[in-house]
Amino acid sequence: MNRISKLFNEKQRGILSIYFTTGYPHFDDTLTIIKELEARGADMIEIGIPFSDPMADGPVIQQSGAAALNNGMSLKKLFAQLENIRDEVSIPLIMMGYLNPVMQFGLESFCSECCRTGIDGIIIPDLPFDDYIRNFKSLGEKYGLEFIMLITPETSEERIRLIDENTSGFIYMVSTASTTGAKDSFDEKTLDYFRRIDGMNLKNPRLIGFGISNRTTLEAAFANAGGAIIGSEFIRLLGSEHSIGDAVAKLMQKIGKS
Repeated sequence: MNRISKLFNEKQRGILSIYFTTGYPHFDDTLTIIKELEARGADMIEIGIPFSDPMADGPVIQQSGAAALNNGMSLKKLFAQLENIRDEVSIPLIMMGYLNPVMQFGLESFCSECCRTGIDGIIIPDLPFDDYIRNFKSLGEKYGLEFIMLITPETSEERIRLIDENTSGFIYMVSTASTTGAKDSFDEKTLDYFRRIDGMNLKNPRLIGFGISNRTTLEAAFANAGGAIIGSEFIRLLGSEHSIGDAVAKLMQKIGKS
């Protein structure tokens, strides 16, 4: 069984997934960040592939991506860093990045390398659903990878049900139609969206991302979905704290997980 499915079978609520940009703050921080997050209680990790035109990301993740590219990070080098990751890390790992770097690397080569290095799932925010059905779904099945699709407050019920029917793993619920970034709380309109999707009784579990940065937003996500994804706030701490360990500890403290 895929590690993502196993996680959701064992833990239906309160799942914490953390996103970081590989190659940031320093080129060789990838393994240290992953191991620290697992040690401190993260249930799943999203490994961000830096890209020069990250259209869905806010300024914090954009800046981290630019710094990572300046540090020399590439997909080829990332796979080299992940070569023996499964000797030390047992939680689900997901690759998250834009379509362009994946296609430049070669779609099947990318899926093959993900499988070889122990990656469990792939999130490509700018992957059109129709392209996923035509070109990606069969490769995911071939290499044992879950392709995770995103929905937003603007996604129609028909499209949500189509995604639910044709994917597994989980559905990434974007809390807002805007770019990534931390929020202090969710407004009533956003909470209504969470409740509406929760009431659809989808077969796939859901994680809520974009804007989770403190205990208030984390608990709102936990109350309305299987769990939460934190990205911008952790990257901000990676850039400001003295060490990776300090950044992870500060994040867990902020969300009430320390």
